[in-house]
Amino acid sequence: MRGLLIVDVQNDFCEGGALGVDGGNAVAAGIAQFLATHSSDYATIIASRDWHDPDNDNGGHFASPGEAPDFVTTWPIHCVSGTPGAQYHPEIPVDSIAHHVKKGQGIPAYSMFEGHDDSGVTVEQIMRDVGVSDVDIVGIATDHCVRASALDARKLGLNVRVLNNLVAAVSPVTEASAREEMNKAGVVFD
Repeated sequence: MRGLLIVDVQNDFCEGGALGVDGGNAVAAGIAQFLATHSSDYATIIASRDWHDPDNDNGGHFASPGEAPDFVTTWPIHCVSGTPGAQYHPEIPVDSIAHHVKKGQGIPAYSMFEGHDDSGVTVEQIMRDVGVSDVDIVGIATDHCVRASALDARKLGLNVRVLNNLVAAVSPVTEASAREEMNKAGVVFD
């Protein structure tokens, strides 16, 4: 059985957002078109969102006030729970998604496997319950949360395919190293 993982296609990660990635809007539109014709190809569809606490630095994930983020371990404030930036991009057809996962609630979290749905069920448990052995991954950003999610899926023994035309990266340099790392872990790019 094959599942689809949609990683962090949120307003703050698309053009105009707090951490906008070039191509984010195009990825959102592409995912919407893809789901219109391919959603029945999947046993389940799971989408993740960064969902950070509004009243703390989320375990050092947000840069301290007055300090510049390093864009490696510290970041500008983004995807704060309940804000427009944390919402799915408006192109994403929410009704096509079977499970909605939130991650980074008070802590740094990159992989969607670090999150859970509102009832506390993890992505790993959802996969086991449905009998998923293969996953396709789409979303933002190739070099951060897509990378972390793909590597965690491989650690669980899942066959992983990243759909090249439905991801966007922060930087060509970090994208290249992330793709190399994923490739070495057995991730396929299509």
